[in-house]
Amino acid sequence: MAEAGSAAGAQAEAGPRTAAAVADRAGRAADLDALDAAVSDCFACPRLVAWREEVARVRRAAFRDQEYWARPVPGFGPPDARIGILGLAPAAHGGNRTGRVFTGDRSGDVLFAALHRAGLANQPTSVAADDGLALRSTRIFAAVRCAPPDNKPTPAERDTCAPWLHRELELIRPTLRVVVALGAFAWAAWWPAYRAVYGERPPSPRPVFGHGADWSGGAGPRLLGCYHVSQQNTFTGRLTPAMLDEVFERAKRLAEVD
Repeated sequence: MAEAGSAAGAQAEAGPRTAAAVADRAGRAADLDALDAAVSDCFACPRLVAWREEVARVRRAAFRDQEYWARPVPGFGPPDARIGILGLAPAAHGGNRTGRVFTGDRSGDVLFAALHRAGLANQPTSVAADDGLALRSTRIFAAVRCAPPDNKPTPAERDTCAPWLHRELELIRPTLRVVVALGAFAWAAWWPAYRAVYGERPPSPRPVFGHGADWSGGAGPRLLGCYHVSQQNTFTGRLTPAMLDEVFERAKRLAEVD
């Protein structure tokens, strides 16, 4: 993590603190590295900033000796990804702690195990940002980049954060063929992103989210729905490993990933 108050930090452009500044900063990101750096320095949503920092101060007992990332969490995966996985937001003691989306939490345990079974990840677990995990033909990102209280961003926070997602999709658009939306929130976040990035009006009425939902149309990638890999779904059996495997195998076929 960067040292606060360093000479480089003092000379760097100040992180965005308004919705307009987020849109401006996202639009000027020339590549994913620049976008990821800008995402990590965002302060545009006061409630989310306060929460992510409070969680890092209080910490969970199991992680009391660890330094939390406590910043927005950028996407993760190669710039030529053919499959995108769209989630809701980082977990308070997962991505908000480790600095990498889905890394270090129970949801990530389920997701990365499934990606490994599908041949889209080089290892089945991910506990830290430097643990050697590499994704193949796949990039993971969230609709909201800060951990929200109770995992519930407000509509205003979702909309303020949207330009980060839109620019990320623009940058990987040349290769992106399939997007897997994890949960109803991600499914709903896709439609304004589709309009912003691909310049086409979403269908009306909009397709209903459900596990196994499948939509294609216009210039955009294929959209697949998948129940979120939350403990609420996996512990109750609403989402099983076999169901996840089916979604990712379909995504691979549609994206023409061997």
